[in-house]
Amino acid sequence: MAPLSWRHHTLLQALLSRGPLSERDFHALFSAISGGKNPATHRQLFNDTLLKINKELTYLQFELRAGINQYDGTVYYGVVNNIADEESKLGSKFSVPQIAFYKGLLEAIVHEARNDGSITNIDALNTRIENQVVIADASQGSQSRLPTSITNFSLSQKEKTLNELIQDRWLSYTPTGKIGLGIRSFLDLRSWLRSNDIPSCEVCNEACIKASCCPNEECNVRIHGYCLKKKFSQRKASRACGCGTEWPRLEGEDDGAEDEDVNEPEEDQVPSTNQHSRTRRRGVKSELVEENERAGPSARMTRRALRSSKAEAVEAAQEVPSAAGPSQSTRASKRRKN
Repeated sequence: MAPLSWRHHTLLQALLSRGPLSERDFHALFSAISGGKNPATHRQLFNDTLLKINKELTYLQFELRAGINQYDGTVYYGVVNNIADEESKLGSKFSVPQIAFYKGLLEAIVHEARNDGSITNIDALNTRIENQVVIADASQGSQSRLPTSITNFSLSQKEKTLNELIQDRWLSYTPTGKIGLGIRSFLDLRSWLRSNDIPSCEVCNEACIKASCCPNEECNVRIHGYCLKKKFSQRKASRACGCGTEWPRLEGEDDGAEDEDVNEPEEDQVPSTNQHSRTRRRGVKSELVEENERAGPSARMTRRALRSSKAEAVEAAQEVPSAAGPSQSTRASKRRKN
């Protein structure tokens, strides 16, 4: 197999030095090193590049994988460790009490009863870490033999550790201001989340940390918010759950009923014939006034006489006998002849 090229090394170096990258940033980086080739239009080249990298990383028990931030649906790419042993733990900058604190936070977030996938800052600081430490001899005196670093782990140390976990993206602040999992947890702990009896999404089969529950309380179906939007993106798609209950519409989702009439003009938007005629007469009148202002006195008198004659002709035309019978002027002329 040919060795990795500088393009592969650039992708790996960016992920290792900067941490997980969003899909947008990772695609932009790939496009920059591949001569402007967009992964969306060169999907095969993109997949072959990642496959070649992962074949080399297999020898080190590492993997380049994609994961989704369940709080906003953003896709990220990152390099993760596929093995969890005591030797791999030596590479962590966190101490034993800090790791125990993270495990306690992880359990509290994962088992949050309302499937909100988050806990408050107060609940996070009140997390107990004593039960996160494994003691070889589980006798009655085990509590007294806990390391002092565990028993003396203070509130200020918890607060400092919490900030470090958020900064390193193991945890994150959710849009509601609570504490949730970070993208590194979603990437690294995928296997752990699947193996700990966490309900999976009905659509993508991934563990549901932040998900929507079926309105039917007796139904256990859970679906991620972004999976719901994708599932119901088609207007004619059925919104019925497996139990027969209709899923409520998502925030910002339209029902499509108003789209059919969006181009239909309203009655008051259609100009009538009378309105058009009145507008035209006003325009002609204004033109005559302007022309009269430019003309001299003799021209005004001549035009005034012409308008008078025209008015008399109009009145005479209105007195023309209609189909219903003769007019009064016709009957008067007949009487004079008699």
